[in-house]
Amino acid sequence: MKPALCLVAMGALVMDSSPQCTKQLLSERFGRGSRTVDLELELQIELLRETKRKYESVLQLGRALTAHLYSLLQTQHALGDAFADLSQKSPELQEEFGYNAETQKLLCKNGETLLGAVNFFVSSINTLVTKTMEDTLMTVKQYEAARLEYDAYRTDLEELSLGPRDAGTRGRLESAQATFQAHRDKYEKLRGDVAIKLKFLEENKIKVMHKQLLLFHNAVSAYFAGNQKQLEQTLQQFNIKLRPPGAEKPSWLEEQ
Repeated sequence: MKPALCLVAMGALVMDSSPQCTKQLLSERFGRGSRTVDLELELQIELLRETKRKYESVLQLGRALTAHLYSLLQTQHALGDAFADLSQKSPELQEEFGYNAETQKLLCKNGETLLGAVNFFVSSINTLVTKTMEDTLMTVKQYEAARLEYDAYRTDLEELSLGPRDAGTRGRLESAQATFQAHRDKYEKLRGDVAIKLKFLEENKIKVMHKQLLLFHNAVSAYFAGNQKQLEQTLQQFNIKLRPPGAEKPSWLEEQ
């Protein structure tokens, strides 16, 4: 039978409901317990949590930007239609209304292209944060739970070793030694798993963000420079396809 999830502490799932784990947890909370510390690994874990918080902020701002861009596009489209209609009905201002209608039409086209690029950027950040980083943090939580269990049974074994020796004690000592070894193996395996995942996550993050930041910079720069050709080339470079203007909010893109 698998042990029940019984406690939540320090962001870690505690998967062992034994008195040893409860005692260890309380001892650590009140600063009395002995705790195994891997300083290098824990610094990397804390850095990951901080990075995730910052990327979540970027993700939130990116979503806000797409919403504002979408709203701007709808306004420009409506304004262009109004100018075009007035151009037909106001002969004395037909030319003026006409070129303003064309300007809004061009702005809409460039805006749709920019929105496609920003949506692609936001989608990639979302995958990085909610899937890649979250998967690593789930392994971290398992590691933290295994560390607590390891320390709990290590402390239990140390206390038994310091106690009186008799026939009953020897049996409990052997059992405690076996339990401790099993949890030590589990802890060391998960520590290795976390180290590997952190390494691959960092490599993947750099690769993804290098591409996405280049996309974002090129698209925004081309849009505000009014460079329609460069905007279109940016989307082609990153294999982004725009949906037809009738597509539903918020996304105008399809990834190949």
